[in-house]
Amino acid sequence: MSLPASDRAHAGDVPASVWIERWGALVPGGARVLDVACGGGRHSRWFAARGHPVTAVDRDPSVQHWCRGLVGATGVVADLESGPWPFPGQRFGGVVVTNYLHRPLLATLVESVESGGVLLYETFATGNERFGRPSRPDFLLQPGELLELVRGHLRVMAFEDVQVEVPGPAMVQRLAARRE
Repeated sequence: MSLPASDRAHAGDVPASVWIERWGALVPGGARVLDVACGGGRHSRWFAARGHPVTAVDRDPSVQHWCRGLVGATGVVADLESGPWPFPGQRFGGVVVTNYLHRPLLATLVESVESGGVLLYETFATGNERFGRPSRPDFLLQPGELLELVRGHLRVMAFEDVQVEVPGPAMVQRLAARRE
């Protein structure tokens, strides 16, 4: 689940997640970053501004348009839920996922982190149904689910399973993990 098309026009004005800002420095300098289900590209813009080549992937074709305005950015249109993984065998110094969960893709995301690279993940968790959408269990992480995902593959640098108030009340899990 990424930003609805109606919200994409102003996505350039939306700041990066505080989690991404806090842990984004773990991505090695100049490393390629994959922004998964990137929506309007707030994290693609944040990493590009710090000198990272960015590959932004989303099912909305507008990704190709706004990427043209970012130095070092490539927009890829792909349906990550019903199409093939568009980056077979490729590895990235940073894999960034926010506000998106498609469980069949989780292992692929972990495998897409290169040696020394970082997975930064932040999305909705069980308990969010109290605040509205998403509320279906398919779109909510279970307690500790991100930790289990990376166990034996990546070293956890930071993890939270918390209620946040910004940009609105929500239950989220957040992970920053590195491939050693």
